[in-house]
Parts: sequence; C-alpha cells; structure tokens
Amino acid sequence: MNYESLMGMIEHFGYAALFFALWLGIVGMPIPDEVIVMTGGAVAASGILQTVPAFILTYLGVISGLSLGYVIGRYVGTPAISKLRRKKKMDYYIGVSERLISKYGSMSLVISYFFPIVRHVVPYLVGMNKMPFWRYSLISYPIGFVWTLAFFALGGFVGDQAQFVGSMIYAYGVKLLIIIPFAALALWLFYRFVLANRPKRVE
Repeated sequence: MNYESLMGMIEHFGYAALFFALWLGIVGMPIPDEVIVMTGGAVAASGILQTVPAFILTYLGVISGLSLGYVIGRYVGTPAISKLRRKKKMDYYIGVSERLISKYGSMSLVISYFFPIVRHVVPYLVGMNKMPFWRYSLISYPIGFVWTLAFFALGGFVGDQAQFVGSMIYAYGVKLLIIIPFAALALWLFYRFVLANRPKRVE
C-alpha cells in the first residue's frame, strides 16, 4: 500500500482506515506510522474528517498495533522474534531494542516511541520478558497519546505536505538509530584515551 492507496482508503472507509493502517503497522506496512498519523491530522484539518473522532481512531490504531506486538511476544515468544530476524536488517533493530531494555528497563517503552522500527520491536521483547500487561499499558498508553497528539497536530499544520514531512522524520529517525552507537563509541574513546590520560594539575 502506498500513500495514494492510504488516501483512497480514507475517502472510502473514513476513520476506520486510520485505525487499520496503524494497527497493521505491526506486520510491516510500507507507510511509516509518522506519515499515517500526520495524514490523519491533515485530513481532519482540511475538513474531510472530524478532528476528535479522527484523533481517537488514530490513537487507538497506534496503541492497538503496539499492544498486538506485546501480546504476540508474550504468548508466542521466541518464534515471533525468530521470524522478525529473517526480515532485512531486523537483527540490528532487535539488538538496539535489547540494549534499550537492558539499560532502561520499563522506560525503554517511552524512549522507543521516538525511534522508527524500534517502536514496534520493544513491545515484542517486553512481552517475551513477561512484563505485566498493566505495567505495559500504564507506560505505553500515555506516551502513545502524547506521541500521537504531537504528530497529529503537526499533520494539521503542514497539511498536504504530511507525506513529505512524515517521511523525512522517519528517515532521520532511522539514521539517528545508526548514528547514536557510533557517537557513543566516539565519546567513550575520547574519554578513555584523551581525558582519562590527561595529566592532573598540581596544586
């Protein structure tokens, strides 16, 4: 499904199109979540859909898709991750998600929302780790509301540029995931071999 197909779905199915496009994001829809949410805001601002119902269905689509990942991870577990690993470049994103969870625990759910792909992988992993659903929803749903509101509002602001802006945000988010480990390594090397070995001042 491409962007034109998404717009066609919205014209034919209205609010439900936003929900299902996001809910199916868990199986790897070709349109980034950022673009779908911003498109929801854009069509609401243009009057094609009413703002409140469009936002509610968009938000429900976001949290339902990620919750499905949690449920699959919890009750299917390793086979689900093994299937994910067979997809192109997924090993890297699974590794990033595992390191996030190892370092930040439950708060990885908050952090992951702002990184494409990892946003979908972390719920799988916390489900596999048997995080209680009440804790998952208590953390994931409020930050999901904030994330959805931000992109929905941005979509209303940029209007018919929603596809371009959303795609740019997605692309830079993916690049940031690649840059961060190298930046962290560079900082560590700088500290290890430059700052740590700098002669101490004699008082």
